[in-house]
Amino acid sequence: MVLTDYRNFVAGAFQPASDLVPVLDPANGETFARVPAASAVEAIAAVENAAAAQKTWKALPAIARGDALRRFAAAIEARAGRIGAALALESGKSLADATAEAIYGAEVMRYHAEWARRIEGEVIQSDNPGETLLLKREPIGVVACLIPFNFPVYTLVRKVAPALIAGNAVVVRPSNSTPASAFEIAEAALDADLPAGLINILTMSHDVAATLCTHPSVGMITLTGSLQAGRVVLEYCKANIAKPSLELGGKTPVIVEPDADLDAVSAQLVAAKTNHCGQVCTAPERVYVHRSIHDALVERLRTGFAARAFGDRASDPTRMGPLETKSAQANVHAMVRHAVEQGARIEAGGVLPEGVGNYYPPTLLSNCRQEMDVVAEEVFGPVLAVLSYDSAEEALALANDHQFGLSSVLFTNNYSTVMRFADAIEAGELYVNRFPADPYQGFHAGWKRSGLGGDDGKHGMLEFTQTRLVVLKH
Repeated sequence: MVLTDYRNFVAGAFQPASDLVPVLDPANGETFARVPAASAVEAIAAVENAAAAQKTWKALPAIARGDALRRFAAAIEARAGRIGAALALESGKSLADATAEAIYGAEVMRYHAEWARRIEGEVIQSDNPGETLLLKREPIGVVACLIPFNFPVYTLVRKVAPALIAGNAVVVRPSNSTPASAFEIAEAALDADLPAGLINILTMSHDVAATLCTHPSVGMITLTGSLQAGRVVLEYCKANIAKPSLELGGKTPVIVEPDADLDAVSAQLVAAKTNHCGQVCTAPERVYVHRSIHDALVERLRTGFAARAFGDRASDPTRMGPLETKSAQANVHAMVRHAVEQGARIEAGGVLPEGVGNYYPPTLLSNCRQEMDVVAEEVFGPVLAVLSYDSAEEALALANDHQFGLSSVLFTNNYSTVMRFADAIEAGELYVNRFPADPYQGFHAGWKRSGLGGDDGKHGMLEFTQTRLVVLKH
């Protein structure tokens, strides 16, 4: 395997580095790249360059910013093969899936470029004669973007694109597990001839990340990550009273009513649960099945989970790939063993594989109860807990009885039940007869401990703005 050395991208150029750390392929544990460990001085320089670039960038007409984003999108698309190759190695995804993520990222960039002519303020009636109130939307300044490991290309673009179109500059910290694709995107920023300092991408330790996020010029921190990471970011925000935008943990409930098509539900559940080895914030994690169909659905799921092969997707892209780290593999297995100790029954999987790679088999647990840790805590792996219920009202109460409220799923053709859930589900999203896919023109926002603010669409773009009220006497 060819070893690739990457460099931090600051002020429109790749910077020299002497301290490099390895990046591992989760499919086999081998080092395929090395990335820098930025110093506090380098992180501060990145913020200062971003602050300087932002002053010129925000003064451009929004349509000029939109043109720049379209160039950036074209450059990402042109480099999709290289971005995808890096992403496949660092994440365990198939090359086809990784390349598709890069191409999708380009489409998200183009979508946000179209907001150039649609960022709107308000004209408000004054109480006083000869006076008008104007509410303007303005950029925040420098945004620190903290990127997760599971969809590092898509999430990077999801944050950077709306930040830029609104007139901000960004400093991006990719996950230390999946940084290579971010540096390939930095190459695309060079190809697009974006202003130097507008986009800065650096890998760093947690301590240096704290220096970055608490710099006085950082006005907003956007994170996709765990609940624990969100609490840390809120502490960072206190330093500058910076604006937080947090997408945190999820524990998607799936409610299956008696009129659901069990064959279709089963097939979709297996696919959704094993997508990227269950490392998806909106992946189904707890399934509430009406008692009258419980055994029939569990039987279908048992067959589907047992048949789902896992392994290195570089050699067989149809398989489910690995978890990102060895520690994640150990944590997932520990949660399964603890669930069994609490009374859960393993219907499929549940065995820690031997050999190289961070693999874990698709695992189905029945006989679960609401108070079990496997139901209460996010697993973030290919483990599905099944519970039964007797009425739609009970299912709704169980789905809402949780610390997280990101996505939810309901399978039924009864419009009355659909509307009852649409009015009462305690989650930012409800998907009916399908699984989550985060349409980028929607708004992906969590309730409860699943986050603050949100991503995508008009409302996601407006997250990266602040208001100025102008009181005009005339």
